[in-house]
Amino acid sequence: MLSASRHVLDNKEDVTHLLILRFQQMMSDGVLRPGTKLPPERELAAHFKVARSSLRPALKVLELMGVIQQKVGDGSYLNRDASSVLAVPMEFLFLLDDTSIHELTELRFMMEPALAAKAAERANSDDIALLRQSIKDLETSGGDRVKLVASDLLFHRAIFQASGNRLTGRLFHTIHRAMLNMMMVTSQLVELEHTVAFHKPIFAAIEQRDAVLASKLMTAHLTDAANLLTQIQEQDKERVLRDLIATTKFAVQRNPRGAKS
Repeated sequence: MLSASRHVLDNKEDVTHLLILRFQQMMSDGVLRPGTKLPPERELAAHFKVARSSLRPALKVLELMGVIQQKVGDGSYLNRDASSVLAVPMEFLFLLDDTSIHELTELRFMMEPALAAKAAERANSDDIALLRQSIKDLETSGGDRVKLVASDLLFHRAIFQASGNRLTGRLFHTIHRAMLNMMMVTSQLVELEHTVAFHKPIFAAIEQRDAVLASKLMTAHLTDAANLLTQIQEQDKERVLRDLIATTKFAVQRNPRGAKS
């Protein structure tokens, strides 16, 4: 039986940290084991003494990390690799903001096309179901950009997982924050349909076991994302130039003859 938590927390980040620490403790004590079905959301909220509105975002973070998996109509389960994920230092999970866009883009080009190919060869029924769910969540995200980005990230995590290599799955947990930051940027530059148009063909190639096509389509998806990032970088340069010109023009207008003030 789960023991009661001592503190009442409302901050979402604190709730997430609490859940991670408590899951670590319960797995260490043998109360929870990989594959265990978690209690219903209402019981979890009562156990941790938090509001359900604070619990849900924390559970979503744990899902994106790969600690838990939510099965529609069934509930939430601890993933097989939950122990390994929870053992990763917290700074790697939450403090990767200093990872440069260039470094992350380069790494993704090196890995994700190959992972998509492996996913086409090795994906099991659960992997396919998770990919399908991520696309469904993406299509129904509407104007909710948080849900859109979460669905986008889930799609890519599912491919890492479907590759069948546990090391790549763990690698995802160390770079997911940087990937999330990238997606928050690119999602502002395109319509929802733009992202769906890349995800659906990749999913179809994986489902049809076409490794070559899955790799090719993933490369195209990453190229598009890289182009979007280049576009926003160019816009930033133009903005700086415009501001400089405007500042110079204003200075000249105030002192047209170069007189000393």
